[in-house]
Amino acid sequence: MYQRQVTVLVYLSFMLLGLLSILWGILLPDIMGQLQMSPAASGLFFACLSLGSITGAFLGGKYVQKFEFVPLFAVLLLILVVLIIGASLVQYWPLLLFFVFTLGLTCSGLFTIGHTLIARLYVEKRARMMGFMDFMFSLGTLAAPLYVVVLYWGIEDWRWPLRILAVFLAGTALFAWYLGRTHQSPAHMAHAKGSLSYRQVMKKPVFFALALMMFGYGAVEWGHGNWFVTYASQGLALSTEQSRLIFAFFTGGMVLSRLSFSLFLRWFTSAQLLMILVLCAFCGAVLVKITAVPALLQLGNFALGLGLGAIFPLMLTAAMDLDSDNGPVLSGLANIGGSIGYQAAALGTGLAAQQVGIATAYWLIPILAVWLLGTVSYFSYLLHKKHTQACIPK
Repeated sequence: MYQRQVTVLVYLSFMLLGLLSILWGILLPDIMGQLQMSPAASGLFFACLSLGSITGAFLGGKYVQKFEFVPLFAVLLLILVVLIIGASLVQYWPLLLFFVFTLGLTCSGLFTIGHTLIARLYVEKRARMMGFMDFMFSLGTLAAPLYVVVLYWGIEDWRWPLRILAVFLAGTALFAWYLGRTHQSPAHMAHAKGSLSYRQVMKKPVFFALALMMFGYGAVEWGHGNWFVTYASQGLALSTEQSRLIFAFFTGGMVLSRLSFSLFLRWFTSAQLLMILVLCAFCGAVLVKITAVPALLQLGNFALGLGLGAIFPLMLTAAMDLDSDNGPVLSGLANIGGSIGYQAAALGTGLAAQQVGIATAYWLIPILAVWLLGTVSYFSYLLHKKHTQACIPK
């Protein structure tokens, strides 16, 4: 019963966190207009969100297992609610930077706890359950454009989507608090008193490659997620609503990828499937930039989402299979790498857009897709090498 309830809690939370994570990019044109933010200031906004994520991932990876997971999860959710409400009340954009930094920090802690919980609760079905967890995250990102479009039919104000989301997160926090107070963790979920070490993990080439790969993954996913609506509306002269609906093909591809990737592990190894996915993502990133036709933009968004969607759960599952005891550190390392990539893409695109316009600056996304292709190839090679060595009898 405990396993089932905690799984529901984590999956529901990840869906809401997915909606929150992508909501900033969708609302960005309206936030820029109302708070008078320049493209460079918008890049700084996403950089602060990324710095918060890096800090939270580092602290979570080292120290999160000193506490009981579920009560800590509840506390972090309640903090997140307060921060979202605060962000929805600001009138000056510099104050918004403080809120998004602490939002990123809190969300990273929640991601680390969620990944570790599912990985430890489902040792035999780790790939499938973690894939479904990230599917729920993508379901939230898929719902975000439609969520904003529907709410804007009633009131066209970027603050209300945040406030309504905070209400749902508050309900989830109460459910987590109830579970933490009334249920005891199984023996194998007992927390340890010591902190874990990033240094020992990073000495292994396969985990160093994981960090490099996650830099590219975070840069492409969130660079595209945060800037596509702005690029399509300002750079390609499409309407904002049409841009948001085209972007939904990206999140739809991610949902489908995360829901179905475990089925293909029957025919492909993790290393082979990673290569198939990254090639699909690369083609999608290039197509999105070289066309202005809405139908082709939809196809490019879908291919990019389909390729990117399963890379994260597949990569993290493969890493945890190699060293499950360091699960929190591996989750933290993945989040740190992804957040640094997020920061580079967000700030780099914003600064470039300030100088040459968003249409030219958006070339950064396919360039970063080249990095992702190279690092996934390297990680897949090391992963294949590890499995080959494990199969050789000693």
